[in-house]
Amino acid sequence: MILYEKKYKETGKAYAYRVLKSNIMCLALKPGELLSESDLSEKLSISRTPIREVLMKLKNEHLIEVKPQSGTYVSLIDKNLISEAIFMRSILEKEVLKQACEEFPEELFMELEKNLFAQKLMVDKEGKEIEFHDLDKKFHKLIFLGCNKINIWDSIMNLSTHYNRMRLLSEMKTDRNQIIKQHEDMLTIIKNKKLDKIDEYIYYHIMSPSNEWEDLIFKNDELKLYLK
Repeated sequence: MILYEKKYKETGKAYAYRVLKSNIMCLALKPGELLSESDLSEKLSISRTPIREVLMKLKNEHLIEVKPQSGTYVSLIDKNLISEAIFMRSILEKEVLKQACEEFPEELFMELEKNLFAQKLMVDKEGKEIEFHDLDKKFHKLIFLGCNKINIWDSIMNLSTHYNRMRLLSEMKTDRNQIIKQHEDMLTIIKNKKLDKIDEYIYYHIMSPSNEWEDLIFKNDELKLYLK
């Protein structure tokens, strides 16, 4: 498990939640891994009561599974939750892209280009998969921010925990240069107001990759254990 520095005035409970959720999302805590309250309490240097409360919160977010008389586990990646996230994201991101084509702040164009440049710097670097994944999410977040729809992006992220874990697994096993190319295409759509290209883009960037995930899983015995 990766431990982070505690933030200024951050409570023990908030710290435990941030660390545990981050480790689950970045797959440092793997799907199906057994969690021990006493072990987590010792590693995070906080009492078991806030640990228990954090685990219940993560359970409500579908990231923790409690099995009676067995223990507490990091949830397996649920294909149904992935499907729901793809459905939600494909519809909402399509509408946000339409709005971005109508009007988008110039300063956020610059932020998108900086983000894209950072993606290119680390795309082929070993051990940078999580950083690349975070840049990917931030790229999309900037578009929602530019359309004054940041709360919608937060809602998408709340539903996309299983989707994002699967996407990270995929990014670790496949060529990330194609993701950069797709992000460049998105930027071109917004800059040139190519409304007629949005449906096609949403299909190949958000919907189509899930078909490739099935092949990825079937060829990898370890990944098969991560899904339900």
